[in-house]
Amino acid sequence: MPRITMELLRKRSEHNEGEISTLEELSLHQENIERIELLNQACRNLKILLLQYNLISKIENLNKLKQLEYLNLALNNIEVIENLEGLESLKKLDLTVNFIGDIRGVKCLRDNQHLEQLILSGNPCCEYEGYREYVIATLPQIRELDLQKIDRSERIKSLQCYAEAQGDVIRGYRKYATSRETQKVRYREREEKRGEGDEEGVRITEIRDDEEESEKNTSTTQAEESATEDAKFWSAPSYHTPEDRVAIAKKAMERSERNESKDDEPKKHVPKLFNPEGKPYNVNQAKVPFLLDDEDDRDNVILEVGLYKHLDTSLVDVDVRPDYVRVTIKGKVLQLVLPCEVAVDKSLAQRNVTTGNLLLTMPRITKLASLSVPAQAKRAKEKPKCAISVRATPEVTKREFLEIGPPKEDIDELLRIVGKEPAKVTKKKIVEDFVDDPNVPPLE
Repeated sequence: MPRITMELLRKRSEHNEGEISTLEELSLHQENIERIELLNQACRNLKILLLQYNLISKIENLNKLKQLEYLNLALNNIEVIENLEGLESLKKLDLTVNFIGDIRGVKCLRDNQHLEQLILSGNPCCEYEGYREYVIATLPQIRELDLQKIDRSERIKSLQCYAEAQGDVIRGYRKYATSRETQKVRYREREEKRGEGDEEGVRITEIRDDEEESEKNTSTTQAEESATEDAKFWSAPSYHTPEDRVAIAKKAMERSERNESKDDEPKKHVPKLFNPEGKPYNVNQAKVPFLLDDEDDRDNVILEVGLYKHLDTSLVDVDVRPDYVRVTIKGKVLQLVLPCEVAVDKSLAQRNVTTGNLLLTMPRITKLASLSVPAQAKRAKEKPKCAISVRATPEVTKREFLEIGPPKEDIDELLRIVGKEPAKVTKKKIVEDFVDDPNVPPLE
């Protein structure tokens, strides 16, 4: 179970910049702490101490906290009020929902002269007859009990019936003590039965293991056994006792630790090999060099994979499909989409003894009708050159003129309106046989 350590104190003192010696407020709630320790030496300047919702069974190691004003020990396993005389500045004490049966322990709080608020609601002692009168008469300095103010008249009545209230409290505690003993006996018997059940389960599993070894049958895994044990524990009835609270907390911590260990396990990355439509992806999880050739050979598609030279062939798996090929190298995938459909039955896988490379030859289903581009270039080089020479004719260029300004029809119409006749433009004759000689320089 967790303990109060210096690391925990530093973690809880972040608001004080991690300084423990000058810490005035400390919250250690919901830590499943079973014992109060280390606070006397490390945190003597505390004014507020919150220890609610833990598994503390005894009040101890707090006598040196002279400046402590508020102590919260609600929802713990405390059965006796004790060891609080040294808290000289204590003003508020919260012991809600504990297992305090002997209310006579409040007498130790008489030395705490500054105590004003005391909360004991939810404890077995609150059900005794004369409980409130006894506490008010025993502690004259308190002003509020269980979040209810104490009037002067109530205090006087409590002092008058103190002897009667004390007798009622003692009789109530005796009844509670007998029921508490039955709870302890019931818990011990239940633990003994559980231990015997575990021993019988071990024997049965040993016998079953012997039988299974002879019959070669598989046994249940440890995870399944722990799951069945957890199911039995959580389905069994539990009681409001300190022992059951501790057992439940331990079981919950074991389950959380198992879940954390599962989360901490590294998850293997599984690559996506197909898209939602079922088409294959190009994946190179193995990160190996490869060469996919579909041009040099018109009958086959050739794939060369650069494997490790000394890799055992048994660690390589090849899967050829009509539209893709997959090579698995020590569990890692190299998947490539093929440019055309191939014949799976006629595909051939070979391993180079010298380099260790893998060579896959996959025949095409549909043969190429023409040669590939490299093959055509090779054939063109092999053809003999023609001996006939052809004279290149000079290139003929035609000049085009761009029109600048408004169209000619608009200018003629404007001249007619003004009263002038448009000028007649004489067209120059362009020789049809004119050939532009590029060697002649242009006119300047």
